[in-house]
Amino acid sequence: MAFLTEPAYRHDSAPAIGVLLVNLGTPQAPTPAAVRTYLREFLTDPRVVELPRLPWRALLEGVILPLRSRSSAKKYAKIWTPEGSPLAFHTQRQARLLQGYLGEKVAAPVRVEYAMRYGRPAVAEALGRLRQAGCDKILVLPLYPQYASSSSGTVFDAVGRAVQNLRNVPELRVVKQFPAHPGYIAALASSVREYWRSNGRGELLVTSFHGLPRVSLDRGDPYHCECHRTARLLAEALELPRDRLLVTFQSRFGRARWLEPYTLETMTKLPGKGVRRVDVCCPGFVSDCLETLEEIALENKAAFLQAGGAEFHYIACLNERDDWIRALRDLAVEHMAGWIGADYDAAAAKSDGVQRLARARVLGATN
Repeated sequence: MAFLTEPAYRHDSAPAIGVLLVNLGTPQAPTPAAVRTYLREFLTDPRVVELPRLPWRALLEGVILPLRSRSSAKKYAKIWTPEGSPLAFHTQRQARLLQGYLGEKVAAPVRVEYAMRYGRPAVAEALGRLRQAGCDKILVLPLYPQYASSSSGTVFDAVGRAVQNLRNVPELRVVKQFPAHPGYIAALASSVREYWRSNGRGELLVTSFHGLPRVSLDRGDPYHCECHRTARLLAEALELPRDRLLVTFQSRFGRARWLEPYTLETMTKLPGKGVRRVDVCCPGFVSDCLETLEEIALENKAAFLQAGGAEFHYIACLNERDDWIRALRDLAVEHMAGWIGADYDAAAAKSDGVQRLARARVLGATN
């Protein structure tokens, strides 16, 4: 277990504020070995798989990892790019853009880093960089709009483990969730509207969220309710009748009952109900990844068309959209209240032209 290194205390430098974006994670390469390493870390987290440890570990090592590492590697290979994993490069770009957008809004020194909950860079590594940069106040912002114990909850665990041996622990805040944040909802709605303006619209908009075992809801996890809250607000922002928007859950694993309805089963049934075209977005993912680019845009599309559907349209995640980065900035600023004080003045922001230039530099440097 890696822990943060205690930086030398300096009396001659002003402390800075750190912001740490945390996403789920990704293997380092689309190979069985790399996927196995990633899945082992992910699936041995007791918050992710709530089963007795010894029997689960035996099943994982003996059956699941050998089989799933190979099959998942083939799926990752379909969406891998020259820049690497989509989840990794989108998260990196979001961090760099957020750094620039915060720099225009906040007079206090702010440093933005990103981490993966599973894989690299690890939470402890990124927190260490913020500490070495002189950050004595750190805001941790998991990129999960809807809270689940198995996603956002694990970030709390990782942060706690990372700082537990520090003598001079930084002041820490963690954003728990943001399923109804106005900027987030507005960015989602704008992305759908823009897609419809360019491509027309189908009879139904399906919002597909990552699935969880049904028992998580029974045990008090708010995730299911927060997904429906996001979907309801999105429908309202789009002025879409509720019967034109459907909430489903994807990525089911194992034989246990998961949150329903299941996305894949829904896609096989919709053509039989007369739906010729379906539009699908994934509000629970702020970056395109395996679950959106392969599972939804490829696997679910094939299922819909094979069942008799005519058109399947996948609407991309928020990724580096300007309105999403602005929402992310506002979310961070709201949770830094009292840290930045009067230094923050929304009316004093620099022009949109400067922000567009910053975006062009970040995106150009990573293309």
